[in-house]
Amino acid sequence: MFTLKPLPYAQDALEPHISAETISYHYGKHHKAYVDKLNDLLKDDALGDLPLEEVIHRTHGVDGKETIYNNAAQIWNHDFFWRSMSPDGGGEASGEIKKLIADHIGSPEDFQTAFAEAATKHFGSGWAWLVYADNAVRIVTTHDAEVPFEKGQTPLLCCDVWEHAYYLDYQNRRPDFVKAFLKHLVNWDFANANLETVKEAVS
Repeated sequence: MFTLKPLPYAQDALEPHISAETISYHYGKHHKAYVDKLNDLLKDDALGDLPLEEVIHRTHGVDGKETIYNNAAQIWNHDFFWRSMSPDGGGEASGEIKKLIADHIGSPEDFQTAFAEAATKHFGSGWAWLVYADNAVRIVTTHDAEVPFEKGQTPLLCCDVWEHAYYLDYQNRRPDFVKAFLKHLVNWDFANANLETVKEAVS
């Protein structure tokens, strides 16, 4: 059925910004628990034979399917989050996204300020995203397990702002975690690849 995808780097590769201990708990326990739970929920359900995104589509907003949706969406979100970071990441945007940010958000400093504000001020558990929609990029947040593509937005990168993503390293200092994500970890190559894929799909 569904499997825990391998990380795109070693568990200690994001140190000192995210510790191997945090990755061990976040990936090895939280992320894995979503996979195990979804497999348990779908062991006798035809949904278990579908791709993960299709499971999300078919259970989004459906009464009685909330637990399936939440676990499926959290698997997808976490897979995307791991790839939104790189040991060689961080800093200003590059490629076509750099131009789109300039056109629709502002300077690199404007982007970092706006993204950090969105991620930091999101109340409770959720996600901060850079998305593409209507030929523009913008910053959005989603709550709990929500995914932007159910709102017609294509995710380009994301930052996990659930407490388990940062508490071992930063305690309650979410702003410091988000700052480290933007300055040292954000994977612009991944974001540009996502942009290229969606633009090819509509061309």
